[in-house]
Amino acid sequence: MDLLCATYLLVVFITCIVYESAGQEKNYIIREERPENVLIGNLLKDLNLTLDPDIALSTPLQFKLVYKTGDVPLVRVEENTGEIFTTSNRIDREKLCSGIFTEHKCFYEVEVAVLPDEVFRLVKIRFLIEDINDNSPLFPSTVINISIPENTAVNSRYSVPSAIDPDVGMNGIQHYELLKGQNVFGLDVIETPEGDKWPQLIVQQSLDREQKDTYVMKIKVEDGGDPPRSSTAILQVTVTDVNDNRPVFKEKDIEVNIPEDAAVGTSVVQLHATDADLGSNAKIHFYFGNQISNLAKRHFAIDNNTGLITVKEPLDREESHYHKLTVLASDGSSTPSRATVTINITDINDNVPSIDTRYIINPVNGTVLLSEKAPLNTKIALITVTDKDADLNGKVTCFTDHDVPFRLKPVFDNQFLLETAAPLDFEATREYAIKIVASDSGKPPLNQSAMLLIKIKDENDNAPVFTLPVIGLSFIENNPPGTELTKISATDADSGRNAELSYILGPNAPTIFNLDRRTGILTAVRKLDREKQDRYSFTVIAKDNGSPSLQANTTVTLSVLDQNDNSPSFTHNEYNFYVPENLPMYGTVGLITVTDADSGENAIVTLSLVNAKDNFIIDPITGVIRPNITFDREQQGSYTFQVKAVDKGNPQKSSTVKVTIFVEDVNDNKPMFVIPSNNYSFELVPTSTNPGSVVTRVFAVDNDTGINADLRYSIIGGNSRGLFAIDEKTGNISLKEKIIVGDHGLHRLVIKVNDSGKPEPFHTLALVHLFVNETITNGSYIQELVRRNMETPVGQNIGDGEITPQTNDYVKIIIAIIAGTMTVILVIFVTALVRCRQTPRHKVVQKSKQSGEWVSPNQENRQIKKKKKKKKRSPKNLLLNFVTIEESKTEDPAHEHINGTLDIPVELEEQTMGKYNWATTPTTFKPDSPDLAKHYKSASPQPTFQIKPETPVPPKKHHVIQELPLDNTFVVGCDSLSKCSSSSSDPYSVSECSCQGGFKAPGPIHTRQPLRFHWILDNAASVNVGQPTAVS
Repeated sequence: MDLLCATYLLVVFITCIVYESAGQEKNYIIREERPENVLIGNLLKDLNLTLDPDIALSTPLQFKLVYKTGDVPLVRVEENTGEIFTTSNRIDREKLCSGIFTEHKCFYEVEVAVLPDEVFRLVKIRFLIEDINDNSPLFPSTVINISIPENTAVNSRYSVPSAIDPDVGMNGIQHYELLKGQNVFGLDVIETPEGDKWPQLIVQQSLDREQKDTYVMKIKVEDGGDPPRSSTAILQVTVTDVNDNRPVFKEKDIEVNIPEDAAVGTSVVQLHATDADLGSNAKIHFYFGNQISNLAKRHFAIDNNTGLITVKEPLDREESHYHKLTVLASDGSSTPSRATVTINITDINDNVPSIDTRYIINPVNGTVLLSEKAPLNTKIALITVTDKDADLNGKVTCFTDHDVPFRLKPVFDNQFLLETAAPLDFEATREYAIKIVASDSGKPPLNQSAMLLIKIKDENDNAPVFTLPVIGLSFIENNPPGTELTKISATDADSGRNAELSYILGPNAPTIFNLDRRTGILTAVRKLDREKQDRYSFTVIAKDNGSPSLQANTTVTLSVLDQNDNSPSFTHNEYNFYVPENLPMYGTVGLITVTDADSGENAIVTLSLVNAKDNFIIDPITGVIRPNITFDREQQGSYTFQVKAVDKGNPQKSSTVKVTIFVEDVNDNKPMFVIPSNNYSFELVPTSTNPGSVVTRVFAVDNDTGINADLRYSIIGGNSRGLFAIDEKTGNISLKEKIIVGDHGLHRLVIKVNDSGKPEPFHTLALVHLFVNETITNGSYIQELVRRNMETPVGQNIGDGEITPQTNDYVKIIIAIIAGTMTVILVIFVTALVRCRQTPRHKVVQKSKQSGEWVSPNQENRQIKKKKKKKKRSPKNLLLNFVTIEESKTEDPAHEHINGTLDIPVELEEQTMGKYNWATTPTTFKPDSPDLAKHYKSASPQPTFQIKPETPVPPKKHHVIQELPLDNTFVVGCDSLSKCSSSSSDPYSVSECSCQGGFKAPGPIHTRQPLRFHWILDNAASVNVGQPTAVS
């Protein structure tokens, strides 16, 4: 009975120990691809950790993530709060659990130690990684080719290569769809026992290769994610000639086992297939389908003729314990048959156990430092042993090989805690090399061992002591770098690391000194310079390696002895001088200043020039630089040379400095116009141009720089009405006012460009010709006008002299009115005089001629022109309208008068411009006919135009010009006189003019508003206005 009770108590005690030593497990669920710093859980709350107030903690509560050195954890744990967060390292389920295609089998595990030892526990955290739809299903190829015999029966099925989606569950492949099946083919999906979905093409109609031998469709695959992802591939079906039978596998599903140590070339399985056809149609070709993995393709090969599957590369069950192969058999003319071969890799004990050490106490250089005062059960490391083999070959035991004051305590499957099992004594044993052995249960068993080094730390209770409280030194300057000055030493009564001393310089020590931490040798890393500092005083610290560390101080004084060791020093690292280009020869450029920290002869310095090419001279004592040349910035803008300074020490020391002299610009160049390139060009300004629009531009350059090249543009002439404006900076000339008819014609603008140079700016003038009109049809004439304008002084507008200026328009109008009135009076007077001398018989003949010859040749055209005139008052084409002055009978003979309106055109036909001599009488005129257009001057800014008369004027009917076209062009009848034919032998009769092609448009000339003249004559004749009459 007592034995039974003792056994029961022992079992309870062991159970309690196992329970106490067993760790805790906590599961969390997290989706993949979460961003950084996403809160996953809180161990303090989730584990219901409560601290016993009666337990005194050596350190605050701490949560420490235990992981192997070199590993990159995917989560982090806040040490103080136990909160778990994601890190910047992305959690990728497809990468973390590659090869796992079930929805709930991808886990990521970490261990967290709860410290200190008074409340220690080890928590295994398992994160279930949820899949997200971050991958699209893809077909193995973008183009899928399938061959189907034309004698294939309706509802026959043909396998289509499956798509692959690394996602799982609903995020995996859910649906296939056939696009543009043309009602000939359909699609069905077969789901395998493993959950794979295989699409099959169904023949829905009879095929006829002679009618159509190729069908091109699209097949779409879609997953079940939200939103779903999809992809498509081109499915091309080729209808082949009749092939009665396709190969048939003897077995469609084959499963075989093969050990993982099978040699390369070992036969795995022999596939058999038959074909009922004869000849070449019965020849079967075996090959792997697209559905098999790349790993299976690497390990296995198939004989294309025999169907024998062999081992291609060495197998490893730990890499993959089974392979599923899809084998296709084809006779070359139809869709192949399919067979599935599952190869199971059987395990052999070919893997030794592995030992993974994850330190709870961080090691130093691979060694755990443990104080001799560490309490019992101090946790040092988590030991994890694994074996890739299966069954007994993978069952592992773990132990230490000899008696040490440490033990392995099991916490989880194949996981052990290394902790202290007895008090530690530094004086007895200063370090331990613990050998941990892991052995599996295979036959024969395989072993693996790992060493864990632990050093026991001594408790530090003695501070270092210097032999001298003050160390005095003296040393000459210019010592070689690294020269040893003295050796400083101290002692420590402790032992081991607590007695190991490190020597360091105090915070007030200059950087010129170096102290060897181990030996205490004091050296000067650079040359001592008495001129910079002749005495040093600093602190040296001796520090032991105890924890906590103890230290002691001493003072070092150093006196530096003098030597001549300084080269001349320039006040600037580089000298830049700026001089005007008109600086006279031997003028002062600048001053070079140099100093020497030495004294006496060593401080006397002379200066000289290097590489100056005799362009400059320098005073060797004062350092004044003077030019030996005259400057021209446009030829050379800067000069660079060096100045050398040499002292009189022994040996001599020297230094050089770079000097750059920049020649500043003086305003000695006038601006030059680039646009326009000459003064003989002109630009067209259409009359439809809106105010504010840029019509042309000028551009000038200046070889000077800076403010001397800052150009400003202005219009100083030819713009009396202010029609144009210029941008003073850009040179853009824009239209300022809306164009009116009076603005038509050639304008000459005098453009001035001046720089901003000082003391006196330069300027240049240019002429810009602007031709205001709709178009340019006679450019040579405009060019001739420009040439004439060049003869006009710049200060005079182009209308002065031969060219009428716009400012004198109204004066010229008055002159024109007076001239026109006088001409009409003269015509009436001559006509009256001639009629008085005619006999009555001659009057009868004249009246008959008048009724037959002076009738307008085309009354219909007159009516048409009247209608057109009502619709559009200002036609764009060149028309010449005439009015007829006819005799009118009034009831009161005493009040006979002539009313008329004269619209004067401002443009002439190119052929007649400037060719008519008004000093001679035209042969086509009757001697007594009036000349209404004799010596008429245009109101536009153009030369005087001559109007060529064409037809005689009968005594009682006078043809005068009624209205000018808007483009200032005179068109006399037709395009040329040669196109008009007279139907009368009377040279003074009106001939009918037949014109083809309309009126010829002359070159563009500046346009003005039509001028209308009104007069009243007491000659009992009236002028009918608005009746267009053609003349030949």
